[in-house]
Amino acid sequence: MKISENIPISKLTTMRLGGNARYVIEVTSEEDVPKAYLFATEHNLPVYVLGYGSNIIGRDGGFDGVIIVNKIKGMGVYAEEENGRIQLYSNSGEMLDDFVQYSTKMGFSGMEALSAIPGTVGAAPVQNVGAYGQDIGQTLVFVRAYDTLLEDYVELMKIDLDLSYRHSIFNSGKTVGRYFITKIVVELKRGELKPPFYNSLQKYLEDNNITEYSPETIRKAVRAVRESKLPDPEEIASSGSFFKNVYLTKPEEIAAAKARGIPVWDGGKIPSGWLIENAGLKGQVFHGMKVSDKASLVLINESAQNYSDLAAAREEIIEKVREKYGYTLEQEPMELGK
Repeated sequence: MKISENIPISKLTTMRLGGNARYVIEVTSEEDVPKAYLFATEHNLPVYVLGYGSNIIGRDGGFDGVIIVNKIKGMGVYAEEENGRIQLYSNSGEMLDDFVQYSTKMGFSGMEALSAIPGTVGAAPVQNVGAYGQDIGQTLVFVRAYDTLLEDYVELMKIDLDLSYRHSIFNSGKTVGRYFITKIVVELKRGELKPPFYNSLQKYLEDNNITEYSPETIRKAVRAVRESKLPDPEEIASSGSFFKNVYLTKPEEIAAAKARGIPVWDGGKIPSGWLIENAGLKGQVFHGMKVSDKASLVLINESAQNYSDLAAAREEIIEKVREKYGYTLEQEPMELGK
C-alpha cells in the first residue's frame, strides 16, 4: 500500500483536469483495502475509489479526502467449462480490455464487443459498461466487494446490483460509496455472435470481407472500429463517450422522432452522437474542448485549463442540441472534487 499527499487529480484522470487530492492510496491486494479505509477514518476524511480514471472528470477545487487507486491484479478460471460454458474471474485493478482479450483467446463469447473500452474491470459493473449490443451485466455472475458498512468482504449477485443502462447500486442511491469492488466473475459460452451487428461494426466486417465471427475475430474488428473513431486516452486528453444516449419510452415519442428523420434504434435509443453531429457541432471547439471530428460523442481537451472551461463547453453543446431537437443530453462521466 502506497500513500501519497497532494496529488493532482489531473494526473489520475484521462481528461487531465482537476485540482489536488489530499491523499492518494494505491492498493494492490484485498488486505490493503480495509487499511486504506481505516487511514481515511483515522484522518476523518471522505473516500473516493478510482481505477484508470477514464470516466471521471476532476473539478478545480480538488478533493479534500482520500482517493483509493485500485491496482489489484490477476485473472483466471473461476469454474471449469461445462456444457460449453465457463466462469472466468478478474480482479478489479486489471484493465477491462485485457480481460476481454483473455476470454476471446480462450474462444468464449459474451464480452468481445467490450474490446478497447478504456477503464478497469472494477469500473465495469459501476457503469454497467457496454458497446455494440453487449454490456457487462449480460455475463456478470457476481462481484466480490469490501462492504464499508459491515467492514467485511461480501459477494453481491447480479440480481442485487440493479443493473440498467449506465446504472447500478454503485453509482446511484444510498449505496454509493459503500462498496469497493475487488473481483468480478462472468459466465461466457463457446461459439460466436450472429449477424447482423451494429451498423459501424457490420460495415467494417462487410468492407473487409469477414464472414467468420469467432470471439477473437469480432474483438479485432471492434478494436479497429473504435480505434478509427476514438482517441487513445494515453495520447489525447479525453474521457471517451461524454454524453449518454437518449432513450425514448413512449410509442408516440418514438413515432414522432422517426417522423422527423431521427434514427431510433431498438429499445427506443437515439444515438447522442447523431444528434450532436446533425446539430452541426462536429469538429467545433468550445472553450478549449473539441467535439471530435471522428466521433461526435467524444469531447477532446485541446486547451481547456480547468473544469469551468469544460462545464461551459458542455452547456453550450447541450443547449444547441436542445434548441434543434428538443432532447436534453446528459453527461456520462462522473465528477470528483468541488
